[in-house]
Amino acid sequence: MESAMPRSAEQGPNIAVANAIPMLLRSFGDPLIADASYLGMVTLTGRQLGENDIIAMLIVMLLVLPGTVTFRRFSWAIFQKLVFRWAVLVGLLVVVGTLVDRVLYRTTPLLEPGFIAEWSLVALAALLLTHAITAWLAPFLDQMTPKRSAVIVGVNPVALRVGASLARGERPNEQLLGYFEDRSGQRSGLDERHVHLGGLAALGDFVKLHRVGIIYICLPMSRSPRLLALLRELQDTTASVCFLPDLLVSDVIHGRVGAVAGFPTLSVSNTPIDGLAAVTKRALDLLVSFCALPVALPLALVIAVAIRTTSPGPVIFKQRRFGLDGTEIVVWKFRTMRTLEDGDRTYRQVTRDDDRVTPIGRFLRASSLDELPQLLNVIEGTMSIVGPRPHALAVNEQFRKLIPGYMLRHKIKPGITGWAQVNGHRGGDDLDAMRMRTEFDLQYLKTWSIGLDLLIIWKTVILLARGDNHAY
Repeated sequence: MESAMPRSAEQGPNIAVANAIPMLLRSFGDPLIADASYLGMVTLTGRQLGENDIIAMLIVMLLVLPGTVTFRRFSWAIFQKLVFRWAVLVGLLVVVGTLVDRVLYRTTPLLEPGFIAEWSLVALAALLLTHAITAWLAPFLDQMTPKRSAVIVGVNPVALRVGASLARGERPNEQLLGYFEDRSGQRSGLDERHVHLGGLAALGDFVKLHRVGIIYICLPMSRSPRLLALLRELQDTTASVCFLPDLLVSDVIHGRVGAVAGFPTLSVSNTPIDGLAAVTKRALDLLVSFCALPVALPLALVIAVAIRTTSPGPVIFKQRRFGLDGTEIVVWKFRTMRTLEDGDRTYRQVTRDDDRVTPIGRFLRASSLDELPQLLNVIEGTMSIVGPRPHALAVNEQFRKLIPGYMLRHKIKPGITGWAQVNGHRGGDDLDAMRMRTEFDLQYLKTWSIGLDLLIIWKTVILLARGDNHAY
């Protein structure tokens, strides 16, 4: 006896699983390939799997996870991205391995240079080959899984982005038929690449006739009679209905779906450092800080004597700034100027050849050694090694009114170094310079990962070794 269950509902679980597989493969595929290659090299070289190998494999997993490169497509751009990311990973692995050796005072090195060099080449080849093969197999696998048709209601930036995602095959088991929008022609924003299926009044009949499996509604969520009538009509179909509210009007920082008192919530501004991520980032802060102390303490003593003997005033300069969630903190630096401006009400940015800067202070600022006491801020927990640079209170009050999203920088602890600084945006208090730094800070919040922190630390080391032309 044939089941009375509608075809779209019958295939729903299979389609959900099929759509989840590419996401899981993208997240865990590269880390598993890297560690599998490591195990393979251990076996081929006749080594005994030991404690060092287990630690190295865990570090590799943490650095690579989650993977971000699709397995469904392969191109020259993807090839370059994989090679670049792998080169960065191997560099970071060497840095982390060296830090582990120093912290644990290991008698034998965690990483053997010869073995790591061989493994890195084998793992890179395995990554490239796997991505190429899966991209070739993807069309054949797609034919073996059930598909359902999709339509998009509304035409706006959100709708067009969803449509582009479906067209790229990011949800391989959904086929986009077109858009429903009351406006027609060029007024709707659609061109020849997009199919206009009609106005909203035609949606219900079209869904029933073509057995549409999923409807993406990209309209403002309101109680307008038009939207309520549309939802009532769609209740007479078997299609899944998904709302995609237009959040592009807001600068979304780690938006999350949750629930309060049984009602769904969607946060548009949240910290990326939460739960296990916060523990991991704090552990990295303490690891780097304690590793730096054996070198930093003797150097700090020399700097303190130099400051004390070359100009009157305290060795340490303290200034109130905003920390996590806008809480006031006290940031410590070596004094580099003849004046001590708290920066509470007014603040004058340091400029090149500023006469307020002492001779020793000029060297400290150029070499960034004036920031050395902030390691104590990191150990205290008010700052992080990596994060948006904190600004004086007066600077915050000035630019929070001029730059949209400026205060979102404080959804994470301020850092000694940051994404803006390693990309050449250090110094300058004009609106354009501050807007550019804010953009990089917000990009850091949106894309944060431990791997990104390690990359910024590495780029900071390179920048300090070469010299920063923007430091004065």
